[in-house]
Amino acid sequence: MLFRIARVVLFYVALVAIWQAVVMLEIWPKYLVPPPADVWESLKDNIENNQLPEAVQLTMRRLLIGYSMSLVIGMSLGMAVGTWKWVEETIGSLIVGLQSLPSITWAPLAVLWFGLNDKAIIFVVLMGSISAIAISTSSGVRNIPPLYRKAALTMGANRLQMTRYVLLPAMLPALAPGLKLGWSFAWRSLLAAELVIVTGLSIGRLLETGRDLTDMSLVVAVMTVIVVIGLLADFLVFGRLERWTQERWGYATA
Repeated sequence: MLFRIARVVLFYVALVAIWQAVVMLEIWPKYLVPPPADVWESLKDNIENNQLPEAVQLTMRRLLIGYSMSLVIGMSLGMAVGTWKWVEETIGSLIVGLQSLPSITWAPLAVLWFGLNDKAIIFVVLMGSISAIAISTSSGVRNIPPLYRKAALTMGANRLQMTRYVLLPAMLPALAPGLKLGWSFAWRSLLAAELVIVTGLSIGRLLETGRDLTDMSLVVAVMTVIVVIGLLADFLVFGRLERWTQERWGYATA
């Protein structure tokens, strides 16, 4: 464990050293590629003046609302698509088609329907992640051995019990990667929407401010925060869920 942590730390230290070396070579001007020290100062200043914590709080609130909605709707649609053939041929084909549609293309409709507010941004997040969750859920349902259903019906399980004790546990190995993929789509959709639909002090608003002021230190600092949030989400939630699923169903490798 300690060796693994040391290896990761050394990797990122090496990246920062390469970054500093590129700056010192003056291949690009400093206002385009700021040195690590300037990015650190920008990060520290925006934390001290409370702008960055406030922006992260607003962005994460939008993400949690939009992603939670996509979980409920996407899993419901996915279970219906995986259960009934006629739903797969109709709604299922629409979901597959919508997955190829970039989420930011929903922004103009969202603004027209909801206005320049949080509802428009949450709608873009919802539309950006719902397809991935629905498709992974439907795949999980279709891959459930028919024997599981027959055994549950033989023991008198009703529809609610079938879903709670048979379908959800059995499809979790296929669903766990889909939940992670849906979160990544939701995260990207959110940041893209915040750049287009500027309302409130959010991470996207800080990126927009850095661009308008040609403050690349601020832009890189905010990008670093975005990467850190992504790594934390994977380490604390989705990575653990995948490992638990692999161990629980015997897919883990030695």
